[in-house]
Amino acid sequence: MTEIWFIRHGETDWNRVRRLQGWKDIPMNAEGDAQAQRLATRLVRDAETQPFAALYSSDLGRTLATAQPASEQLGLRVRPEPGLRERCYGVLEGLEAHRLEELAPAAYPVWASREVDGVIEGAETLRQFHSRVTSTVDDIAARHDGERILMVTHGGALDIIWRHAQGIKLDDPRRTPMLNVSVNRVTIEDGQWSMQSWGDVSHVSNAGAVGDDVVAGRAGV
Repeated sequence: MTEIWFIRHGETDWNRVRRLQGWKDIPMNAEGDAQAQRLATRLVRDAETQPFAALYSSDLGRTLATAQPASEQLGLRVRPEPGLRERCYGVLEGLEAHRLEELAPAAYPVWASREVDGVIEGAETLRQFHSRVTSTVDDIAARHDGERILMVTHGGALDIIWRHAQGIKLDDPRRTPMLNVSVNRVTIEDGQWSMQSWGDVSHVSNAGAVGDDVVAGRAGV
């Protein structure tokens, strides 16, 4: 069995205004940097009971920056993994969620309805995104049987993980926010995913954490 602690990156300015980031390499803001430091402090305490064997991160800047303080304090190198990236949103990237229908009228219905194979110009389909994230996680988990590991990723990727671990269909509405620097625990054994806990932001609860549950929870920002 592999125990994986999935963590969403710290806050960016685009998170604050609910602007879709996708593959845009948007840096964390000052609050995000502070969140990453508080996360690292928490993970050091958690490692006292069982150490983390490895630290993986999406290769985008906001996730790498989130992982860096934990890397330094845990003594683990960050292993960049493109398969943990956010969904590529194509023409929707850079747009504020509340203006998608206005600014991208052709793409908006596909995005809003969560069409599994719906095509948005320049974007991954939901099915392609699901396949990329779950196959990446399965491959990494297979390398770490019997260990506890960390993966820093994005809100949309967490949504895929949340669904896959519970057997929730891709086109069902999202029913939980994906919070900045949240800790989300899943175990994988013999290819079977099982959720252990979700949305733990106790380490930043006084400062708050921005979610991405805009427009009925459909945006991975």
